[in-house]
Amino acid sequence: MFSSFMTNTWIVASIVATVAGFVGFFVVIRGASFAAHALPLGTFPGAAAASLIGVNPLFGLIVFAGIGVIGINRLGRHGRHEVATALCLVTLLGLGALFLSMTSEYSQEVYALLFGEVLGVSDSDLAPVAAISVLSIAITAVLFRPLLISSVSPELAQARGVSSRAMELGFLTILALATAMALPVVGALLVFSLMVGPAAAARSLTDRPLLAISLSVGISLLTVWASIALSYVSNWPVGFFVGGLGAMSYGFGRLWARIRTRSLTGDADRLQALCTHPAQGSNSRN
Repeated sequence: MFSSFMTNTWIVASIVATVAGFVGFFVVIRGASFAAHALPLGTFPGAAAASLIGVNPLFGLIVFAGIGVIGINRLGRHGRHEVATALCLVTLLGLGALFLSMTSEYSQEVYALLFGEVLGVSDSDLAPVAAISVLSIAITAVLFRPLLISSVSPELAQARGVSSRAMELGFLTILALATAMALPVVGALLVFSLMVGPAAAARSLTDRPLLAISLSVGISLLTVWASIALSYVSNWPVGFFVGGLGAMSYGFGRLWARIRTRSLTGDADRLQALCTHPAQGSNSRN
């Protein structure tokens, strides 16, 4: 499991998990889960187009991610955001079907892009993934404060002169870069679970942004590491464990939030009873 041929797997998976956990926090607090699901599915045809013209599939993913961002951003100005996302998704999938029909040698690559091929990472994949990851985190760090304010309170952001359109475009750009980078590793169908599951669990555990981001990254890393180890031992797909552990982390987060809410409610009821009947509280202590 820690042999030399697995070194690239551990490195790339850790990079992807870190970025997914970091960006996933904003996906959750902005309620952009549909966009996080649609962009990976809408960008994978870019790899098919890149294969047809003989270039690195990662460049095709980035180009189609950019097309998706522009389309969602422009159409979202004139209608409902989820409708714009859906329209861009079906258009890109239609183009993907066209590109795939032009070749008969792409079935394995399609499967890898849909479900991931973390065990097949080569040395040439490390540099592009690392570069895009650094760029994604750098943009997020620069936009962190205005992006956080616009996500939590659009009215407050507008009062402070923060452009909601600019923040939406910035967020979609970050999301597109993160999904394009993660797609060859965990697949289009599982980028969503890796971004949303750990971040949603972290959001349930704490309301503090920096702590929630740290927890999201930590849970995402544990999810990917455990998935690789379990896949190596069981010979089952990595994607199965990524999806399953992501769902489990979210379920645990929701359970913890419910327990904490009940505990706080019980403390508030006891305090209210003590304030309403102070004599009873005094007698009970005596």
